[in-house]
Amino acid sequence: MLRPSAALSSVKVVVSGGFGTGKTTFIGSISEIETMGTEASLAGSDTGFMPTTFDATVPVDFGRVTLDSSLVLYLFGMPDHDGFTYVWDDLTHGAIGAVVLIDTRRIRDCIPTIEYFEKRSIPFLLGVNRFPGTHRMGIDEVRAAVAVRDDVPVVECDARQRDSVKGALLTLLDCVLSTRAGR
Repeated sequence: MLRPSAALSSVKVVVSGGFGTGKTTFIGSISEIETMGTEASLAGSDTGFMPTTFDATVPVDFGRVTLDSSLVLYLFGMPDHDGFTYVWDDLTHGAIGAVVLIDTRRIRDCIPTIEYFEKRSIPFLLGVNRFPGTHRMGIDEVRAAVAVRDDVPVVECDARQRDSVKGALLTLLDCVLSTRAGR
């Protein structure tokens, strides 16, 4: 198990991927706090033109998980919509790494985020989120389809299951520590 120090440390991890890949579910299944989802009910003023309460899309999911007595992860869901890419630099600032979720039905949707992390040298892993009834691409097939380097971990993941999400996050942390040790 990862033991960065005896003191409590907190780190930032970004969860990304294409539309509908399970980012909100991934964060929600492991967060020990109530997460803010991508749909939030907002209170407005009654002007006669708009309702007093309405749903609006917010660009970020957020959660927190304590992995052990020494490490807390703060999870930030990175929006995939073209209209929200302006927040990517702010969200990734200070992040130690990222999880890129992949839906094999739309595998090319993750390419912009992969390119983003590669260009900025942010360590990441690919989490192949297994949706019921989808084609079971092998890890090597996924790696080839998105053309990532051999040192990028590719893991199967079920964003609905806490243990699966935890496994992906621990793999990412191992990758980050290995990358830092190699520098």
